Amino acid sequence: MARALLLIDIQRDYFAGGAYPLVGSDAAAEAASAVLERFRQEGEPTLHVQHVWDAPDATYLRPQTPGVGHDPRVAPADGEPVVVKDMPNAFLGTDLEQRLRSEGIDELVIAGMMTSMCVDATVRAAVDLGFEVTVVGDACAAPDLAHGGVEVPGEQVHAAFLAALADGYADVVEASTLASRPRDQRG
Repeated sequence: MARALLLIDIQRDYFAGGAYPLVGSDAAAEAASAVLERFRQEGEPTLHVQHVWDAPDATYLRPQTPGVGHDPRVAPADGEPVVVKDMPNAFLGTDLEQRLRSEGIDELVIAGMMTSMCVDATVRAAVDLGFEVTVVGDACAAPDLAHGGVEVPGEQVHAAFLAALADGYADVVEASTLASRPRDQRG
């Protein structure tokens, strides 16, 4: 199996001072950075996904704003492709699947933001397309949410979505666990 790292929307607006800061985004970026460094050291492919919300009512990830840029800890290196999307599912309306298939990639390691939106949508789509998926749980972050008068803290949102993905969609691991697995035992 050939695998690739897919870093989803680790963009400046999701951090303190950004337009839509998430709970735990700094710790997630640090974990994602460690995974990225490992992939680079091993010469494994990495793709970066960048969400651009180009709508009149966009409140974050707007084009031509500092917040749409990648966090410097996981910024694309020369030669690492960037897939620009405008929907939660990174496969929808992009050439992501074509890029992966052309490189013979059949396994994805996914990290990014938001656990409850773009990570979730992309993981589910990847599995539907036949990819084996591992999610690096501590390299993802989520927002505080509310529904039906119930406030749900970001940590709980994050945990609930990872639990759902682990229940049939993906192997969910921590960055340190992924890095310590022998290459032939990595998911």
